[in-house]
Amino acid sequence: MNKIILIAKKYAFLSVLMLSGCTLFDMELQKKYDYEHKTLDPHINITARKFLESRSYESVENPRDTVFKWMRKGLEYAEIDLAEFEKTGKTFIFLHNEAVRVLDSKTGKATKGLWFDFPIVVTVNPVTGLPATTRPAAKWQDYPKEDVRNYFLYLMLQGDYNFDKLTINNSTAQTLLPPGKVASKTSMLGYLNGGLGFDQEGKMNLQLVNNDDLAPILINGTTKNRSGGYIATNGVVHVYGATVYPFRPQPEQ
Repeated sequence: MNKIILIAKKYAFLSVLMLSGCTLFDMELQKKYDYEHKTLDPHINITARKFLESRSYESVENPRDTVFKWMRKGLEYAEIDLAEFEKTGKTFIFLHNEAVRVLDSKTGKATKGLWFDFPIVVTVNPVTGLPATTRPAAKWQDYPKEDVRNYFLYLMLQGDYNFDKLTINNSTAQTLLPPGKVASKTSMLGYLNGGLGFDQEGKMNLQLVNNDDLAPILINGTTKNRSGGYIATNGVVHVYGATVYPFRPQPEQ
């Protein structure tokens, strides 16, 4: 018993000695280190269009920064004029490449993202009228151009919906998607939201999530932003790295 007590006292002494040494060492570092507090400036000093263009295709300035490549390809396929991203008083939802598709390294097929979550319908059950077999999309052209166009119109909001304007309660924003648009049945999107696909009022819900993850912005109760609060010269940009569903949850009956 005495040996055990002696050993315990010995290690307790060493622990105090080590702790004291670390404390003194830390104090010495604090004396020599001149800490300067800085807050990142959210202003990007360019238009939302320039922000998109500068980070979508390879360029001299950013040869490897192509995080918006697949969003840009979708906009081009949908024939949406990029001048929309120069208009003022708007909030723009940008899609990181991973929000469009994450490919399996072996099969080359999408395993995450919009192309996976809204797969192409291959066959329909003649009895139920529901999809029997589907496959992930391989390109934007797998979807009707009108569906892709409506989807991107839904990602442009009228008004300022930056962090300082949002709370933990839903704020409802009007998008550029005209009311009454219905998705085709060529993909699973056309079977969601009661078979309508798109929000019938062309509106989107946004709210802050009250957790330890820097209060991300939740869209329609499903998708949190990857980064956000970029203040362009003509509006606000939030970036999402997962599928953004183009409809608000239907109220329970």
